[in-house]
Amino acid sequence: MQLEFAALLEQSFAQILKPGDFITGSILSVSGKGLLVDVGWKHDGFVSSQDIERMGITPSEYTAGEEVEVVVVRLEDDNLVLSIAQARQNEDWKRAEELQERDEAFKGLVAAANKGGLIVPFGNLRGFIPASHVVDLPRTLNEDDRVRYLETLVNKEISLKVIEVNRKRRRLVFSQRNAERETRNARKEVLLSELKEGDAREGVVSGLCDFGAFVDLGGADGLIHISELAWHRVRHPSEVVNPGDKVKVYILHLDDNGKRIGLSLKRLQDNPWAAVDERYHIGQLVEGLVSRVEAFGAFVNLDPGIEALLHVSQFPEGQSDPRRVLYEGQKVLARIISIEADKQRLGLSLRDVSEAETAQWKEQQAQQEEAVE
Repeated sequence: MQLEFAALLEQSFAQILKPGDFITGSILSVSGKGLLVDVGWKHDGFVSSQDIERMGITPSEYTAGEEVEVVVVRLEDDNLVLSIAQARQNEDWKRAEELQERDEAFKGLVAAANKGGLIVPFGNLRGFIPASHVVDLPRTLNEDDRVRYLETLVNKEISLKVIEVNRKRRRLVFSQRNAERETRNARKEVLLSELKEGDAREGVVSGLCDFGAFVDLGGADGLIHISELAWHRVRHPSEVVNPGDKVKVYILHLDDNGKRIGLSLKRLQDNPWAAVDERYHIGQLVEGLVSRVEAFGAFVNLDPGIEALLHVSQFPEGQSDPRRVLYEGQKVLARIISIEADKQRLGLSLRDVSEAETAQWKEQQAQQEEAVE
């Protein structure tokens, strides 16, 4: 009878114990291979050294007689494989779920970066921050520059919120953006209450687009329209600024709700048109560089910020298509025929330049080229 009872008792243990169960056991022995653990089953369980090392420690940090929380990994015949790492991870999963439920922020240390985002340890788990949830990551960076930017955050402690917990897929996703949103909103309210049109502020270029550059003023983003980047014509904002640049900007305008902030770079620089009347006069021969050619004429750069119009009506007789006569980057000799500094307009003429003047200019050009050689 006793043998039958013992067999039934062992069988009941085998039925009760199954993979995934959490149990408390007592360490019987410690070796370089792992831990032998008594969990009250018909056979002792074993925790491998690999399982322990996964937590960044070694078996030698445990002692015989110590109680440990373990998870049943598998039962193979009479072998009971246990895991301490998984047991600890369970507590971390619970903590992550609680943080998500409470929408509570916490501090995390960035361990690594890749093209997709950042890796942050969370107890015995590894959480991931998608690049789209990293605060102040410039939006226009290519893949290599984005990785380099993300790598600057490695070993830095940042505020985070849990946005996804999926044990089955072992996905733990964090967001720095969500954690910083409340703080940033508070900073934005303070900043907007301080800003005034006409003020100068320092900021950091946070992104570029075809029509301008975005600048983080320390809690709110303002836009420098492409026309406000410089006094000269700018084709793309990248000609003047790049993401990450520190800039001093002029507060051009604020809308009624303070939601849109218009900025300017050029308003903090000397306006070259203010000295046009002193530098140029009607009838003056000037040398310029063709910056753009259109059907109606060409634009010519005389000085930084000073772009003059050479209208097709001022081309030599018989030259009615500017695109057949001039090309971008070409040097030209022209005569000033009109100046309207207040409207930032200056008119040029090729027709009013004599053949002798053109020949003399070309000769001077050739001499200069020889001198350079």
